[in-house]
Amino acid sequence: MSEPRRSVRSLARRWWPVVLAVPLGAAAGAGYAVVAHPSYAANSYVIVVPENQGESASAINFAQAYGRLAGQPQVLAAAAAETGHSRTELETLVHGTTSPDAPMIEITGTGARPREAVLAADAVARSLVAFANTSSKETGVRLVPLAPAAEPDKPTTPSAQLDVAVGAAAGVLIGALVMMTRRRSGEAGPAAVATPGTEPAAPATPRPRAEEAPVAEAPAPAEPAAAERPGTGQAVPEQAAPAQPTSGKAAGGKSPAEKAPAKEKSAAGSGR
Repeated sequence: MSEPRRSVRSLARRWWPVVLAVPLGAAAGAGYAVVAHPSYAANSYVIVVPENQGESASAINFAQAYGRLAGQPQVLAAAAAETGHSRTELETLVHGTTSPDAPMIEITGTGARPREAVLAADAVARSLVAFANTSSKETGVRLVPLAPAAEPDKPTTPSAQLDVAVGAAAGVLIGALVMMTRRRSGEAGPAAVATPGTEPAAPATPRPRAEEAPVAEAPAPAEPAAAERPGTGQAVPEQAAPAQPTSGKAAGGKSPAEKAPAKEKSAAGSGR
């Protein structure tokens, strides 16, 4: 087998979870784009105008405040009757956004059809203008409709390209997780088989050496019997001779064995 084929097979064995998951994720995203119900969005714009010239900063601050009120019950209650939705349903279909450097409020309405989206956005915009202008004398600003909503020509969701891209990205993530799981299980497998749930054995301690048997001591030489005094029958104690090496002769050229008879003769003569 050639080297390129081996490398291709090795890569296929290693990366097959990602190669399999990416097309499946993209296909799932495309399927969702086909079966999902379309949703349209339309935008209506309202501007905040100050009563006194030169108070643009105050108008921007009030625009931020009124933008948060676009989804509140006191504004949605008046618009719900115009759209035919309940206040709870309209709360999920409409929301307001503002700009940090312009006194403008954007009201976005959504619906299953373009006309429903336009109606929801314009109804909430008119309700917000009416609610804010009731207190224009106290606030010093008033709201004016800037541009009504226009019917969208295509749905905002689902988007085929976006859904396919999201599905492919999800496939990459799932495939990478599968690869990491397989690698960890492969590394932990041999160790688990070798010693399943047991601790490593402690090293064997060396046994102590057997004590050496004591060397047997040579028996001490028997002491010579005490000589009796002639005519008295009493034993004469004999003085112990100093230990002398057995291999050599004592001083004077005589060995201890030769000196013993001489001592006995002297002792016998003194007893007479």
